[in-house]
Amino acid sequence: MLDILEIMKILKQRYPFLMVDRITEYDDMHITGYKNVTINEPFFQGHFPGDPTMPGVMILESMGQVASVMVGLKLGKEGLNKIAFLAGVDNARFRKPVKPGDKLVTKAELIKVRSSSGKAKVTGYVNDEIVAEGEFLFMLGSTLTKPEKKEA
Repeated sequence: MLDILEIMKILKQRYPFLMVDRITEYDDMHITGYKNVTINEPFFQGHFPGDPTMPGVMILESMGQVASVMVGLKLGKEGLNKIAFLAGVDNARFRKPVKPGDKLVTKAELIKVRSSSGKAKVTGYVNDEIVAEGEFLFMLGSTLTKPEKKEA
């Protein structure tokens, strides 16, 4: 549904912190996207040599970025100059490790959206098994850069 170039129009993160490769499903309250986890990720150099494992904070970052795309899509044109900043994580649980070669699929559901904040239930999967989950609190803020204008 959204490729990396379309995702980059919504998210402000760039390599090495752009942690979502594609959005496969979306409606106003749900989204599914994924990150292909490769051995080339910079964090694998030290986490852990001989047993590369994706750090939990990076799993949460990837999951949060998928949820942030959902918020950006929901806001539409109004969202071009806004970004969803992570404000908190409740009930985070890690069930299984994420390794190089895995496809980290994130499913997120908006629980609540207000004018300046919201909450989403987010679950990460590898091979249809839950690897992580939590409730993400976010606040909406302005971006530092102005949205690009489209030529007529």
